[in-house]
Amino acid sequence: MAAPREVLERRPFGRRFLTDPTRLFQHNAWDNVEWSEEQEARARSKVQENSSQLLPQDKQEEYEVNAKRYWDDFYKIHENGFFKDRHWLFTEFPELAPGRNPSQNRNSVHEFSNREESNNEGLGSYENGHCSLETRAENQLNLIKTTSKICTEELATQKYSELNQSDGDYPGSSASYRVLEVGCGAGNTVFPILQTNNDPGLFVYCCDFSATAVDLVQNNAQYDSSRCFAFVHDLCNDQSPFPMPDESLDVVILIFVLSAILPEKMQCIVSRLSRLLKPGGMILLRDYGRYDLAQLRFKKGQCLSDNFYVRGDGTRVYFFTQDELDDLFTTAGLEKIQNLVDRRLQVNRGKQMTMYRVWIQCKYRKPAAPQL
Repeated sequence: MAAPREVLERRPFGRRFLTDPTRLFQHNAWDNVEWSEEQEARARSKVQENSSQLLPQDKQEEYEVNAKRYWDDFYKIHENGFFKDRHWLFTEFPELAPGRNPSQNRNSVHEFSNREESNNEGLGSYENGHCSLETRAENQLNLIKTTSKICTEELATQKYSELNQSDGDYPGSSASYRVLEVGCGAGNTVFPILQTNNDPGLFVYCCDFSATAVDLVQNNAQYDSSRCFAFVHDLCNDQSPFPMPDESLDVVILIFVLSAILPEKMQCIVSRLSRLLKPGGMILLRDYGRYDLAQLRFKKGQCLSDNFYVRGDGTRVYFFTQDELDDLFTTAGLEKIQNLVDRRLQVNRGKQMTMYRVWIQCKYRKPAAPQL
């Protein structure tokens, strides 16, 4: 199979050299792949085709109403073996490892390993995601046993929010560096942070829409309640309280999370999260870009609205442009530090398939308070 014309000249890890097409399938991935006008036109045509037939409105409302159930089912099925730990975090987001040299932050993405390489969004097998039947049975029993724990956690969150913030008594109130991950899943961002960053002043909050996901985090052997607080939270419910007060966070992390939300609710969510940031605090985002392979693979009848789709398991996904994200963050009063596209070529050597992925990485900062 001949190498695609678009990668005959590439820059793996910043170096430029000519590709030998016969060696294409001996490698795994390349970053900063440039697309030709022809390739982008084909992608645009494919999206127009798969979005020409929208789901009926009643079906769309059903997916919105039952969103929590679909994500709970997802984590019940896949548990915590579905994702790879995101050790690339500290290369791309040195803000999560205080004490590291900020110059480590680069304008391209290297050694990137995440959910995309683990399951290819349904494009390949769950080779890294299967758990034994015994483990699944055990987890199902644990889910039953810990239901009351989750409910207690939600009540505790409300208690901290409504009663104790006024006198500064909330989880992590004594910390000097506070990080919140929204949409924490099974903890594949949280635990690498806790393992790598030994700053005694660090405190990590993590929340998810799915009680099942939060349960997986809380029952992980690495969960340390003295350094971490996991809680259930519905981002789309602006009455759902956070356990920390406004202007208390140094970093908010959004990794493949914003794309799962109804587009018309995104601005309210970003604005609300920005209020949690201290002056100078940052939102770090990694999410799907327009014309990513996952978008091109959707069939007719899976489109909900422009660039917004439903997967076979009922979960939903949106594909962003840089300008859309910039508008969301700047409207929320944040200033751009980074907004870049990572066009990446992945190669499945076993199936001899080339896959073009498109992700967007952003950093936006809350302006420092004006000095009087």
